Amino acid sequence: MAEVIKMPRMSDTMEEGVIVAWHKKVGDAIEPGDILAEVETDKATMDLESYQEGTLLYIGVKEGPVPVNSVIAVIGEEGEDYKEALAAEEGSAESDSESGDESEDKKEEKSSGDKKDEKSSEESFSESEPETRSTEEKETETADEGERLRVSPLARKMAEEANIDLKRLKGTGEHGRIVKKDIEKAKEEGVPAAATGSVPAGVESFDKIPVSQMRKTIAKRLGESKFTAPHFYLTIDIDMSRAISTRKKINEMIAPDKISFNDLVIKACATALKLHPQVNTSWMGDHMRQNHHIHIGVAVAVDDGLLVPVLKHADQMNLSSINSAVAEFAEKARNKKLQPEEMQGNTFTISNLGMFGIEEFTAIINPPDACILAVGGIREVPVVENGEIKAGSKMKVTLSCDHRVVDGATGAKFLADFKSMLEEPLRMIV
Repeated sequence: MAEVIKMPRMSDTMEEGVIVAWHKKVGDAIEPGDILAEVETDKATMDLESYQEGTLLYIGVKEGPVPVNSVIAVIGEEGEDYKEALAAEEGSAESDSESGDESEDKKEEKSSGDKKDEKSSEESFSESEPETRSTEEKETETADEGERLRVSPLARKMAEEANIDLKRLKGTGEHGRIVKKDIEKAKEEGVPAAATGSVPAGVESFDKIPVSQMRKTIAKRLGESKFTAPHFYLTIDIDMSRAISTRKKINEMIAPDKISFNDLVIKACATALKLHPQVNTSWMGDHMRQNHHIHIGVAVAVDDGLLVPVLKHADQMNLSSINSAVAEFAEKARNKKLQPEEMQGNTFTISNLGMFGIEEFTAIINPPDACILAVGGIREVPVVENGEIKAGSKMKVTLSCDHRVVDGATGAKFLADFKSMLEEPLRMIV
């Protein structure tokens, strides 16, 4: 019997997934565990795995956004009539607003399929595609020819990153649509770059940039945090002279991995959180959850926004372990390979912009944490020591606190111990 495959909820905050590419095509034999497609969620690009055995009979959306629980494929026996299963699914989804557009697509396909039974499932999909296409691809008109330029969202993004002029490409997708493989071919063969600075003076123009799943989630979660949690901020200046010399000695002893200042910051935070459990607490609405474990989220910047992988039990990790874990997470984040479980469970978060030359900033709390630490860069400044002016190294950090959980004095005491850890690193190492 034909099995309808729906878009699964791949993370706790996912509302829709974007199909990036299919690894199987209609007519392929499917085994349990086979990877059907790549799906971009609000947090990462993940593999869509099959739990069914049979033949891939139908693909609902070849590329683009799909709401959770919407039909994306049908698997069944070779040659089986899958339209009845689609119709049944369509009927049950008519009252669901999220799948309204999907249902309309299926109705149109069913109508065309009844008229042309001899057509393959691929052709049936093509008949229904015009209605779906409006949400799957961005169409523009060329200035000189007035023709529509059909481009998939992924291909457009790849072209922008490689500065490729889409007008010079011939699409190999359906109806001349430019797809991923066309961009890859163009990068290999080389094509003229997209024109820049060609807008006449005094003429208004703009680009319409699609909002990624990740950016949608960032906007929603941080908007909720900023406007529901009463933030207040505490800033402190830290003498990093001993941290600098200690790091240098450690890196002379261990190779090839080199401990970073961020590793020292994470270790100092984890140690200070053990002394101040109130800061390691979460606001849960009708109660507060004081966590006995210390899971530190480390903000990592990626092209589409920000990901926060979590170092579990960071207080039990040494500097080398912290360094290795952060490096691994950063690599996964850049390649969109972080798994949802690697970004959950944080009890405290650190955001470090010091490497970008930022001296001081404030960060928005990452729910359900009560605090987030914003770390600036180390700067050389004149300091007075024993009545003499000499060169010193200072670093500013700002603690954003949820006033429902943490009071000013509590946050100040935490920062005082955090500061002492970095000003005397042996306290957290020994």
